[in-house]
Amino acid sequence: MDLPPSSYHDSLEELWDEEEEPEEIETVMKVVPPVYHQYLDVFSKVKAEKIPPHCACDHHIELEGSLPPVGVIYSLSNQESDTLRAYISENVEKGFIQPSSSSTGAPVLFVKKKDGGLRLCVDYRKLNAVTRKNKYPVPPMNQLLTAFNGSSIFSNIDLHGAYNLLRIKEGDEHLTCFRTKYGSYEYL
Repeated sequence: MDLPPSSYHDSLEELWDEEEEPEEIETVMKVVPPVYHQYLDVFSKVKAEKIPPHCACDHHIELEGSLPPVGVIYSLSNQESDTLRAYISENVEKGFIQPSSSSTGAPVLFVKKKDGGLRLCVDYRKLNAVTRKNKYPVPPMNQLLTAFNGSSIFSNIDLHGAYNLLRIKEGDEHLTCFRTKYGSYEYL
């Protein structure tokens, strides 16, 4: 099977950050078929913890009207407050978010995960209401399901920190502002 290379490397060490643990590299190499070893860098936990550089595919938020109104700050339980404080601290340290002085801001809330933990959600409904809608044609559901006819193997992927893998276009960061009792922050 010929795969288009993302890049060629002289050695596997070039694929990984020097902070990566050798045991982790060996574990990944055991579970990933050799034909895909040139792509091992996509499994790097160290790289997943760093914000990618800006590129042509940065997410642009185009508004149809004025800025959305400032959202209220929802009341949080002690557990939610602790989780929020940890989220802010961790993501500021990683460079995924920064303090914001935006004139807009969405509230945050939490939903319970299957494992009992909490997932932070930013309520961007007011931002979505004034954002220009993309008009991409979506195939009818029966056509999509027909494409799977005869298939016997299906897969899914859980991207670690997927939200942070796509950068916000420079100049649009203020639109991602979320307000908390600990201050306002925006995604980068």
